[in-house]
Amino acid sequence: MAKIILTNEVSGLGTAGDIVEVKNGYARNYLLPRGHAIVWTKGGEKQVESIKAARAARAVANLEDAQALAATLKSQPVKVTVKAGATGRLFGTVKAVDIANAVEAAGLGKIDKRNIQLAENIKSTGNYSATVRVHEDVVANLRLQVVAAAKK
Repeated sequence: MAKIILTNEVSGLGTAGDIVEVKNGYARNYLLPRGHAIVWTKGGEKQVESIKAARAARAVANLEDAQALAATLKSQPVKVTVKAGATGRLFGTVKAVDIANAVEAAGLGKIDKRNIQLAENIKSTGNYSATVRVHEDVVANLRLQVVAAAKK
């Protein structure tokens, strides 16, 4: 078993700043190469406080604000404008950062791209849904409307 410090949230394992024990292969082949974790050392444990402080700065302050933001996100679909071909097939895919930028541009609030989970890859125009973890206890379903950018 390997003892590691998570630097990003990993579903089913923990959030940034947590110290967890996982199997050696999982740590060596998945978590460490992707930058989701660092190896635990006594010196590395000092970084835990800075990781948790950074996570707290990004988090929504309290539960009421998180519930208000979740209600705002659920209230209306978010329009994501991307480059697409004549048939509606996208040049690439819609990523979490695109969704976060579209939410902010629509004036619905600011969300962290790391908290957005897509059920499927978005490769064509149409209506989709995503889940956003606004707070540890609050998850919002976000409706997406993917449209092609106007050609110049």
